[in-house]
Amino acid sequence: MPTDVDILSPGALPTREYTDPVAAVDRLQEIYDRNTSFLRARFEACAQGEPVRGRVRACYPRVRITTRTHARVDSRSSYGFVAGPGTYETTITRPDLFRDYLIEQIGFLLEHHGEPVEVGESDEPIPLHFAYRRDINIEAGFAEALPDRPLRDLFDTPDLGTMDDAIVNGTHQAGRDGAQPLALFRAARVDYSLHRLNHYTGTDPEHFQNFVIFTNYPFYTDAFTRICRERLVQSEADYEAFVEPGNRITRPGETEPSGSPPERSHQMPAFHLVAPGGNGVTMVNIGAGPSNARNITDHVAVMRPHAWLMLGHCAGLRNTQKLGDYVLAHGYVRADHVLDEELPLWVPIPALAEMQVALEEAGRAITGYEGFELKRIIRTGTVASVDNRNWELSDHTTTIRRLSQSRAVALDMESAAIAANGFRFRVPYGTLLCVSDKPMHGEIKLARMASELYRQRVDQHLEIGLAAIENMKTYDRDRLHSRKLRSFAEVAFR
Repeated sequence: MPTDVDILSPGALPTREYTDPVAAVDRLQEIYDRNTSFLRARFEACAQGEPVRGRVRACYPRVRITTRTHARVDSRSSYGFVAGPGTYETTITRPDLFRDYLIEQIGFLLEHHGEPVEVGESDEPIPLHFAYRRDINIEAGFAEALPDRPLRDLFDTPDLGTMDDAIVNGTHQAGRDGAQPLALFRAARVDYSLHRLNHYTGTDPEHFQNFVIFTNYPFYTDAFTRICRERLVQSEADYEAFVEPGNRITRPGETEPSGSPPERSHQMPAFHLVAPGGNGVTMVNIGAGPSNARNITDHVAVMRPHAWLMLGHCAGLRNTQKLGDYVLAHGYVRADHVLDEELPLWVPIPALAEMQVALEEAGRAITGYEGFELKRIIRTGTVASVDNRNWELSDHTTTIRRLSQSRAVALDMESAAIAANGFRFRVPYGTLLCVSDKPMHGEIKLARMASELYRQRVDQHLEIGLAAIENMKTYDRDRLHSRKLRSFAEVAFR
């Protein structure tokens, strides 16, 4: 293994202080571009047969702030400030992708603390894989050039020790220099998720919008595609593009998307109605099951969306419900087991008032029902999420007793995981489900019944979700990203 003197790097850069957030982000971009370009150049030279005499390394840029006072900032703020005196830092990747976000977050730090931020190089190596924006066959190309040398002998590769969720989960320990975290995710963790998003959804992270809808049926993405194309024609100024898997883009005035359909279907395809500033809507069909729900939200969280919603189908548990009725979740029974270690079951997952109001107001506007009449079609209640798709075949006595004791009105497999990860990642969350069967009351989902239900309800259900997002866009950010999602000593970046 090479020693420290064998390290081949692009050379040290000085750390500089900034009181202008734009200038600070420009410097982050400069460092990132230089260091990733160095890694790519050295690897590509190596792949062409040029010898490497040492270990190639370049590190992520870093932003840091040091405060020396316990003085309180505006107590109404839910983010944008550090917990107390000390040094706080985070490593940064893809400043181009997160430019507006970084300018906003660094701007809040400068405003709240009156201290400059420092921008320089960190000691966190950039894995070679992450120096490339899209997945490339690095291992194969290297193996052909240097069959006797493993890639990680010469280049840094992804290290699980730097890609965990310790900060998010509240188990992080300060480094040797005592610096505390400034953001929920360090750079390598973000890079890992950016690559996973492309792999699972078939679209680049650049297309993800600030508002995300998850669904468990392709009928919703079909309807979303049609609605998005209509909106692209009707209001050209509001939307810039519609993006579908394979990064196929339709712009205002165009009738066909660019490019060819992807060669394979993706596990969780994503569709994006792109608006200026990223304030459009992304929809992801996560398929069935809590594992998928947890998986995709683990990765979407690094994009720091303003909110995410679950719109999908569920089993109605009350005899008073009808097929096609809606359930607005105000609580969750977590029987899906996918987050029990990271977020123990004794942690409550509360309904967020801002999300509930946005969804209820949208329900009134789209259905035309007001006041007491709205109860004809929308019921607020507890949603139970399980990991057994055939729960109906289990011990009925025990199952029904538990559902009754929890006051559950609906059951699905995904909603609790999405809400729990929203709580865990400090992303505002909400759930509106549609009753597609009532197995406890003899109304099971048959093909003909399901098809008729989908025709009647999917468009309306989706329109309610889109209207709720329009409501959220009118909220100021402190209202949407409320203090209810923040822990005791929270990081400054939202």
